[in-house]
Amino acid sequence: MTSGRKNPRTEASQLMGVVEIEQPEETRLVLGPELAGTLMTPDEFHDADEVDEDFRYELIHGVLVVTPPPLEEERGPNEELGGLLYLYRMQHPQGSALDDTLSEQYVSTQDSIRRADRVIWAGLGRAPNPRKDFPTIVVEFVSEGKRNRLRDYHEKRAEYLAAGVREYWIIDRFARTLTACRSGSPDVEIPHDGTYQTPLLPGFELPLARLLAVADRWRASKQS
Repeated sequence: MTSGRKNPRTEASQLMGVVEIEQPEETRLVLGPELAGTLMTPDEFHDADEVDEDFRYELIHGVLVVTPPPLEEERGPNEELGGLLYLYRMQHPQGSALDDTLSEQYVSTQDSIRRADRVIWAGLGRAPNPRKDFPTIVVEFVSEGKRNRLRDYHEKRAEYLAAGVREYWIIDRFARTLTACRSGSPDVEIPHDGTYQTPLLPGFELPLARLLAVADRWRASKQS
């Protein structure tokens, strides 16, 4: 048995000669490898409904770039660096200069959204707000391939420094060097057996050989 009640909205539409069309459900944006090369705004990138965690995503000059996750030879040294920074913060008399550090953090530049291997906030004197406080130092571990080297040594260097990063560290397990880039100053290159120090983290010492040893250990373990 059907009800005799009519939908007032439908009845009014029929009287006026209006045909109602159902609106499609809102399209969900899911970041995945199939969207590589898609034009996208920063708001669309940040507001994605879902992300395929098996890949990394960056927005480069308005184009979505999808890459595989970093190898163990890059993640291992990155975690080692994070451990050294933690010890500095907790144990060194001047460790309070380090506000905090995160790995795999998005960094917004003038017209791109980069995913940095590690970011460091220093000198704020408080917990950083990642949405408002730009990183003091950005660290990238170079991936294999000419295109990746060009990106890390030139493209990212220009973008990060122009955006306000105080220092940009390029840790290269292939060249066995650490290159520290500062706006308005010549780059500083540390050899494989050298130790890097920065006035941004007074008293902190970064022995490059320690990071390279971690990368070498992961590489050897995969070849055994």
